[in-house]
Amino acid sequence: MKSNFKKMDKLLLVLMLAFTIFGLVMIFSASSITAVLYNGTYESYYFNKQLIVVIVSWIIGFALVLKLKTKSYDFLAPVGMIGVLLSLILVMSYGTITNGSKSWFDLGFVSVQPSEFLKPIMIVYLAVYFDKLLKRKDYNIFLVFVPFIFIGICFGLIALQPDLGTALIVAGIAGIIFMYLPVNTKEMRKIKIGCAGVAVLGLILIFTYSLNGEQTSRLNFKAPCTRYTEKTGYQVCNGMIAISNGGLFGVGLGNSTQKYLYLPEAHTDFIFPIVCEELGAVTGAIVIILYLVLLIRLLQIARKAGTVKGYIIALGTFAYILLHLLVNFMGILALIPLTGVPVPFLSYGGSYYLCLIMMLFVCERVVIESKSEATKKIINSI
Repeated sequence: MKSNFKKMDKLLLVLMLAFTIFGLVMIFSASSITAVLYNGTYESYYFNKQLIVVIVSWIIGFALVLKLKTKSYDFLAPVGMIGVLLSLILVMSYGTITNGSKSWFDLGFVSVQPSEFLKPIMIVYLAVYFDKLLKRKDYNIFLVFVPFIFIGICFGLIALQPDLGTALIVAGIAGIIFMYLPVNTKEMRKIKIGCAGVAVLGLILIFTYSLNGEQTSRLNFKAPCTRYTEKTGYQVCNGMIAISNGGLFGVGLGNSTQKYLYLPEAHTDFIFPIVCEELGAVTGAIVIILYLVLLIRLLQIARKAGTVKGYIIALGTFAYILLHLLVNFMGILALIPLTGVPVPFLSYGGSYYLCLIMMLFVCERVVIESKSEATKKIINSI
């Protein structure tokens, strides 16, 4: 354990810890009013639930994920993908409807969202698949597309729930991994360009023909406060009011007015406007800068990874976080429809936080193995 800790990427670990602590503080502040006035419970209700998830996630991360060699993913990843696929099929029949999407299993003591677990499992699955495929000197180019067909089926099942935000992020992660696969043949470059064109066309078609009336109305980001209804400009307008109220330095931690049920989902989708209202635009900018530091660090880990598996794991985690940030922030600005996508670390939600922390611990495992391999090479060269 001590040996693994010494080899961990300390900057990544510090960022994980800092974001987690800050997220817990903001979840307590943003959710306290909702807990009391809307749910009729105590102020720390959501905070306590999130704290349990945080503690469990970090224990699993240190006790299991950090010790588990990436070689074991060769078996676990395909099994995980099959399990997620079956869960996505079952949730269509036995799931509960939340915010218009049949995406959750209600187990009584906890709710589980299978589509959230698809993202990390998919990343590891693609890493395992291409690590094996690219070691072969000769392979049919068609084999490159096989895992994406499997992921496409999962994408379709999520779209049917319907959960547009999660579906777009799943497609985005798979797309980024595909575009940056370490395969640079002339044929593959042409295929990548063609796929990029198809993806752009697909997005245009989705936003033109596949949105319902509520989602379409949210695309009109001009003067959202003139469309002050629950289903159109209400959330965006109150989010903008929250950001405006905060000014540069905020009204003070815990002093938000918009969280008094004016802003729906203040502790989940719209927690960033609460951050800006209570702590100001300066703090909001610092948070964004720290996200950029985290993303850059993940790219550095990907570049230094000694295997294709490690490279894709770090790259996929980068895409995982980046796309969540983009979809959430663009939804807040009404540039795309609001889709219920959480902000990494800050939003309340057990499934997403657990998956996010597990992937970051997997990245730490990639760092450990990369350093161990580098040490072996130095010793062997002496």
